[in-house]
Amino acid sequence: MTDEPDVIVVGAGPVGLLLAAELRLAGAVPLVLERLAVRSPQRKARGVGPLAAEALARRGLGERLTADLAERSAEKARDHGSAKGHFSAIHKIDPALQDEPDRQGVWIWQPELEELLAEFATGLGVEVRREHTVVGVAQDAGAVTLTVATPHGERRLRAAYVVGCDGGRSTVRRLTGFDFPGTPPMMTARRAEAEILEGADRLPPPGRQHGGILHHGHGMLATFDFGDTPEDREAPLTAEELENSVRRVTGVDVRVALTGETLRFTDHARQATTYRRGRVLLAGDAAHVHSPMGGQGLNLGLMDAVNLGWKLAAEIRGHAPPGLLDSYTAERHPVGARVLHNTRAQSALLAPGPHTDALRDVFADLMDIPEVNRHLGRMLSGLADAYDFPYPSTHPLTGRHCPDLAFKAGARADRLSRYTVYGRSVLLAPDVRAAEPWRARVDLVEVESIAHDGLGAVLVRPDGAVAWASGGQPDAEGLESALRTWFSR
Repeated sequence: MTDEPDVIVVGAGPVGLLLAAELRLAGAVPLVLERLAVRSPQRKARGVGPLAAEALARRGLGERLTADLAERSAEKARDHGSAKGHFSAIHKIDPALQDEPDRQGVWIWQPELEELLAEFATGLGVEVRREHTVVGVAQDAGAVTLTVATPHGERRLRAAYVVGCDGGRSTVRRLTGFDFPGTPPMMTARRAEAEILEGADRLPPPGRQHGGILHHGHGMLATFDFGDTPEDREAPLTAEELENSVRRVTGVDVRVALTGETLRFTDHARQATTYRRGRVLLAGDAAHVHSPMGGQGLNLGLMDAVNLGWKLAAEIRGHAPPGLLDSYTAERHPVGARVLHNTRAQSALLAPGPHTDALRDVFADLMDIPEVNRHLGRMLSGLADAYDFPYPSTHPLTGRHCPDLAFKAGARADRLSRYTVYGRSVLLAPDVRAAEPWRARVDLVEVESIAHDGLGAVLVRPDGAVAWASGGQPDAEGLESALRTWFSR
């Protein structure tokens, strides 16, 4: 690897690793910098939504992603007290009631996901340099120069583009001058592997309490505390701090001993006003932070990565149509804003007090209405998201993320995911001749039929978004508009 890769990705978490892999698949040369010496063992997230799960399956990672799914699902149901999804800890979102019940997320702890993605990225030839901390960012008309603190002294690295995937306290975002407006925290969550030495018999059952939420059992103790926000959120969580939080939430005095991993986070919600400033871009938590309610964070960040990767690579390789890279912010910013909006609503529904108690009761009753249940399911899963494309389309799938379609090609039954492993766009159509000028950018697959109601042909971008779809009648003009918008000849 030279010191002048095409793209430097700052941050080797799930978003940074997936972005680097997507760039490599699309023909760009990425370099990943990570400040930590070893991978973090913290279980910050325990799953990905259906869109991210499908994105990873499109790259051939589906079997590994779901290898221990039954065991993980049982653990999640045990810890949450329900196998159903929740909105603001009201566990009533029924998978069986959803519009597309087969499109489900996957439970996997973040360290396991990072290990999977690290193997995937390095298997593609991506280099990851650990103990490399960015301390300076400067860009000119042709490139970005990073000043990096390394174990061997300060170095300067140069690339055509830099992407900050370095988390909610992103150094890249701060040094580049991105605006990051938002709302301060209402609550602080604390979670620890812990033994309750005294007072366990006085604790109420897990659930919502007068001062927040309490979870305990199976060697874990956690609070969602509306009564305190620590001044130093970087300081280690102590047993005393956790004991005080339990007292505020429940009114019960306990004595605990920390036995393993600890984690503290808040529900502050902020979003960069744009995800691009010149040759510096943001993805994942560097672009948006919010409450983890509903488990939407990893789904959101990983979908940022797959949206950006092929576009940035096309820009680097010189075959991007005009405006392609700017479509990253145009498409992903509204999605992030919707997640911030619904997680703020969930925080409001968690706040202690009799007025919120009454509102939660009303809301819980509304969730029993099937259409309300489906609406919340679509919102939290991301399946309701649809990109607004700059050309007309009448098919309802256009702009949405495509499921793994089954289709018939001749006498052979096949699936879309078999054609997406290498990160290219795919056209499934009975007649692909209109797309021949784009064959270098798009895989053309002639099909007899597609096992999806009202779908006769479909153009799927590398990120899984449906760029064009037809219900049966030929629409060569619409297909050409989509091809011209996303792919140069």
